[in-house]
Amino acid sequence: MTEILSWIGKLLLQSVPTVIFVFLLLVILERWLFRPLTAVLKKREDATVGALARARDQAAQAEARTREYEVAFRAARQEVYRVREADRRAALAERESALKTAREEAEVWIRKAQEDLAKQIEAAKQELQSALQSLASGIAETVLGESSSAGRERGVGP
Repeated sequence: MTEILSWIGKLLLQSVPTVIFVFLLLVILERWLFRPLTAVLKKREDATVGALARARDQAAQAEARTREYEVAFRAARQEVYRVREADRRAALAERESALKTAREEAEVWIRKAQEDLAKQIEAAKQELQSALQSLASGIAETVLGESSSAGRERGVGP
């Protein structure tokens, strides 16, 4: 057992320079390789995370703008429909007004034509009445004149 302990002691003594060398190597690697490499990786991660965050923010802003544009587009479309409807109603009102005016003018023209026709009928009646009276007088004279001349010829009458 002492032999084993002596070998272990020798091994430990022989391994001390190796341990020191490994420790120094770790310190040197830490200082010159691992720290700069870690710093570069950290910067890359920060840049990547920052770029992803900016991309998410920009995507959210784009979606918000898209929603705003859609809302504005819908509002503009509704305004166009409202203006169209108002124009249509105004055109219908104007058309109704024109039709009403045309009807009134037609009614006035028809009334005037009926009045003129009634006057013409009345004038024709009066003309016929006077012609009828003169014709009746002529017929009466002719008939009476013939009957008195016929009566004279027969010996009747004055």
